[in-house]
Amino acid sequence: MRDASSTHAPDRLVRATVRPMRRVRVLRPATLVVLASACFVFTGCGVQMPADPDGTFTLMQDGTLRAGASIDGDLVRDDGGVLTGGAVSLVEKFAIEHGADLEWTIGSEESLVGALEAGNLQIVVGGMSSASPWSERAGVTRPYDVIPGADGRDIVMLVPLGENRLLFELESFLDQEVGR
Repeated sequence: MRDASSTHAPDRLVRATVRPMRRVRVLRPATLVVLASACFVFTGCGVQMPADPDGTFTLMQDGTLRAGASIDGDLVRDDGGVLTGGAVSLVEKFAIEHGADLEWTIGSEESLVGALEAGNLQIVVGGMSSASPWSERAGVTRPYDVIPGADGRDIVMLVPLGENRLLFELESFLDQEVGR
């Protein structure tokens, strides 16, 4: 019989699940040599990560950045033939950072995405948001709501589909310039 003044908790049934130990697979030295050799082969063959299959980023460096702009409030403005705005300033800085001249094309989102797909543009900016219908036809940056002129909207920029190196470099630049 238990003492009424006892402060111990009543006995409980504790069930434990016993699982068999996992077998750890140790790679043999020969396997490690093969894996290391594969790394050297791919590095030596000029495989770039992230991929730049059409050379979009490479061509832009010390060349010309062809950008498309869709007019949208303070993000992209056409002030008498001169583009201004928060998104425009960012693309200009991106081009300067990579030693590229900048060539702008103004148009509707649809026509600019078509030009992006055809390889005539490398970046498209405007009022595209994270809910953009263009994400199946273009590479889309992470959303940024702090770009001047975004007014709290999650703004994205577009690049050619599959040009992951350009997308990576653009997002790295945007993270540095405006954060997330």
